[in-house]
Amino acid sequence: MVNNQKKILIIVGPTAVGKSALAVDLAKKFRGEIISCDSRQIYRGFDIGTDKPPAAVRQAVPHHLIDVAAPEEKFSAADFARLALEEIDLIISRGNLPLIVGGTGLYHRALVEGLFPGPGRDDGLRTRLKEEAQNKGLDSLYRQLQQIDPAYAEKISPADGLRIIRALEVFYLTGQPLSRHFDRTVSPLENRGFILYQIGLKLKKEELYRRIDERVNRMFAEGLVKEAKQLLERGISEQSTPFKGLGYRQVLRYLKGEISLEEAITLTQIETRHYAKRQLTWFKKSRGITWFEAGDREGLKKYIKECLSA
Repeated sequence: MVNNQKKILIIVGPTAVGKSALAVDLAKKFRGEIISCDSRQIYRGFDIGTDKPPAAVRQAVPHHLIDVAAPEEKFSAADFARLALEEIDLIISRGNLPLIVGGTGLYHRALVEGLFPGPGRDDGLRTRLKEEAQNKGLDSLYRQLQQIDPAYAEKISPADGLRIIRALEVFYLTGQPLSRHFDRTVSPLENRGFILYQIGLKLKKEELYRRIDERVNRMFAEGLVKEAKQLLERGISEQSTPFKGLGYRQVLRYLKGEISLEEAITLTQIETRHYAKRQLTWFKKSRGITWFEAGDREGLKKYIKECLSA
């Protein structure tokens, strides 16, 4: 008999590798409930471009931390960790297994390794950094980050202005890179006695890229452009965080006439491949993850059953 008390299963890996399908399969087999570890699926209304699980799947298996934030609401990794801990307690109280599933590296780190407590915001410094980004380009700030904290710069997108500015802010306020602060943090899960089993899914590059291209084509075929138009018509700002995500920012360029629809699709595919590469880099440097080929379902199930039965 599987004993789920205080045990948590975590599934990570690059986008399109098959994390969600595996999680649903395992949830059905081991009485699990899924907690999404995806920084885009938290936003209401942004459905197609974030590849949220269909309604039928979410009815068959409980999913949590999807559609929990308004599009223009600020939502941090610390917010995710706090809400995830609350959901974990509730799932375990029902005698079920929490499955943390997703590919947002910073959310995963916040929950599994913890976030350091400070320093707080420095509005003056942030304003100066934002002005520099506007005057010299975000690339200027990213190059600074590469010099002072190459380890963290490698893990985030050169287009991720929020995280670039925060990392520079931390360095200029403390004199130490953000990656060093992360190394000194304490896991909120292990600190509370939870037992973690972490699985990483991987695929050969050619197959992963094929799946990415296929997923992007499907999203556009299912109405990604129409969804973006409707969100804009509702008054959602182009500057909101979810509109900066993959797919949506390319659609915005298409709607402005800057690129063709075909170019929007191709750019989304290319940038999603780059994102998948950064995800793999991030997770392969994370501690405690056991890696499996995504297609090795029998090996995965055997390993998980052994872990949960221990």
